Amino acid sequence: MYEGLIKRYKKYLDVDEKYIVSLNEGNTPLIRAKNLEKILDGVEIYLKYDGLNPTGSFKDRGMTMAVSKALEENKKAIICASTGNTSAAAAAYGARAKLKVIVIVPDEKIAKGKLAQAIAYGAKIIAIKGNFDDALESVKKISQESDIQMVNSLNKYRIEGQKTAAFELIDDLKELDYFMLPVGNAGNITAYHKGFKEYLKDDKLKKLPRLFGFQAKGASPIVENKVFKNPKTIATAINIGNPASWDKALNAIDESDGQIDAITDEEILNAYNLLAKEEGVFAEPASCISVAGLIKSYNEGKIKKNSKVVCLLTGNGLKDIDVCMNNMDFDIKNLDDDYALIKEEILKDL
Repeated sequence: MYEGLIKRYKKYLDVDEKYIVSLNEGNTPLIRAKNLEKILDGVEIYLKYDGLNPTGSFKDRGMTMAVSKALEENKKAIICASTGNTSAAAAAYGARAKLKVIVIVPDEKIAKGKLAQAIAYGAKIIAIKGNFDDALESVKKISQESDIQMVNSLNKYRIEGQKTAAFELIDDLKELDYFMLPVGNAGNITAYHKGFKEYLKDDKLKKLPRLFGFQAKGASPIVENKVFKNPKTIATAINIGNPASWDKALNAIDESDGQIDAITDEEILNAYNLLAKEEGVFAEPASCISVAGLIKSYNEGKIKKNSKVVCLLTGNGLKDIDVCMNNMDFDIKNLDDDYALIKEEILKDL
């Protein structure tokens, strides 16, 4: 029976087993994107769908570690700043650990699906008239001045938990050439690089995959090498203007001979539609930037033929359904309960 990523990778994770807080996170699907391969000829493509973690995002990987260590260190409360997914994960794991949970979110800049999760799990929610970076500053100060444990990615145990996804990739694929992923606060690209390096050291990997990180054009501080005071993108999960792990992300890109690039909202939405309609995979917009980035990189000749590529999908599409309802083309037919009318409507397009 699978019991979560800490027990699966206990060799690489320092946690006293009696304090483990788990929802059986990890072990998420690696999906072969065969229809996408027909569009990008000559490339073997996989989707690492971390949107099927317990709270619907990759954040659960780091949160099982962060909350387990908070419990081990006898903390009574945890706190985070969030654009949504971190708040959902912190609230869920905090509830399971019987810890008080405080989340600080940007007012009116958080997807309803994510906010609903934090509400359902019973977190104390503070919405500020500011952005994520403002919220994180408050969280850092509060955690320094009190016995409340910060569980943002500045917490080293978050990175430790998130690195396990790199282990899963190599366990499944053995090798890959390129790894495409969204970059917001930059903790995830840092974590993957750490995981790949640890497997390389243990001879479970022959070479580091090239890390291609992508930021939204309206929130691309690392790409443009400047802080965005008012970041703006449809991909709310990466709507961050001053990433906490900025330097570590650059180091990961440099050491892996990778790249960082900016993707427009239009390109993100095109990939969002493509994934759903061609592969049957519904991921939130920030996730889809990895596929949009792959398409852009392929068209620019940056991806070698016969390469093996993995795109990370960080969150479930149900996290932000407003984007779907407001941006996807659809037509709902309203008919009377008349079989003849229903049959006519169904058959006319066949």
